Amino acid sequence: MGRVTTTPFATTSSRPARVDVVSGSFGAGHDSAAREIAHRVRADGHEVFLHDVVDVFPAGMGRAVRAAYLWQIRAVPGSWGALLSVLDDDSSGLRMARRVLGLASARLAEAIEGSDLVVSTHPFASQVLGERRREGRLTTPAMTYLTDASVHPMWVHPAIDRHLAWNQVSATQARAHGGAAVVIDPLVPVAPGAVRSTPAGRALLLAGLGVDPARPTALIVGGSLGIGRLEETARDVLRTGLAQPVVLCGANDDLRRHLGALPGVVALGWRDDLPALLEVSDVVVQNAGGFTSLEATAAGSPLVSYRCLPGHGETNAAALHELGIATWARSEEALHEAILESLRRGRHSSRLPSGGAPLLHALFPNHVLRVAEPA
Repeated sequence: MGRVTTTPFATTSSRPARVDVVSGSFGAGHDSAAREIAHRVRADGHEVFLHDVVDVFPAGMGRAVRAAYLWQIRAVPGSWGALLSVLDDDSSGLRMARRVLGLASARLAEAIEGSDLVVSTHPFASQVLGERRREGRLTTPAMTYLTDASVHPMWVHPAIDRHLAWNQVSATQARAHGGAAVVIDPLVPVAPGAVRSTPAGRALLLAGLGVDPARPTALIVGGSLGIGRLEETARDVLRTGLAQPVVLCGANDDLRRHLGALPGVVALGWRDDLPALLEVSDVVVQNAGGFTSLEATAAGSPLVSYRCLPGHGETNAAALHELGIATWARSEEALHEAILESLRRGRHSSRLPSGGAPLLHALFPNHVLRVAEPA
């Protein structure tokens, strides 16, 4: 092990800080990012409190908004893209959204009272914090971690001190929307190497899922809620004849039961071993560009964007394609070619962007950071 020393970084205080991280339980990606931030900050000796923006709206409004979002994205996903299109920079729609989100302002302020730093991983929380900073009612520094590969104006508030982007495309878009942005290393949890990545371990895991280990596997993901045209995607993968479709349905039990009846398709419910599934999959087909895309890329899994969700799913697919992380297949023929090329290339080392600032340096420019020297 390397020796641990303290390295000053514009030091004004060496005391442990209180950090409040505000997520939003509208999907697992925001919470996953919040937990990873909390883990790294606690490991540096600081105190961390986690909050859900859903809980700080009055009279159950947050839960109602979450339920409406989930219904909309499942039942009429095209309307979500249309809604995002009217929330443009400095538009009346964006200003109205900020006023509505302001209903959560008082209770969020109460929750983070005494904080030295507030970090948001959800756009709703970022807008509330940004408005409080703009009005001078929040003197604590506030930052946003941008979970997506692309950045919608709802993610950005000019009064937020820093927008932390895991890639240069996101940082450039955040700046174009008027936000201060810095590129940091992607916040992917470092998982220990799994024995399942060995041929015997892979065969054992896949066989336990009802998957033929002798055939290539395409893991189809639609986020933690199993959202999107996953049945059509599974059928399209089947028609290629190149790989077995294994659909990760998440918390969508109806989808799991429905897909489980389709010959040739393996439907999985909620899984706590996603890193292992990514390790044993020959290609990952996704539609939203969320946190799973980061995990798949970190695991070395070839990534294909297909039948993307309107709005953020499509803009994320474009960003991932620009970054060279995922192939965007815009047709069934393109999907066939993308899977074929993925199987030809095989697994590869992580293609996540590198060279960003460490998270702790971005969060604590005025604190002492502990740095482990090389052995």
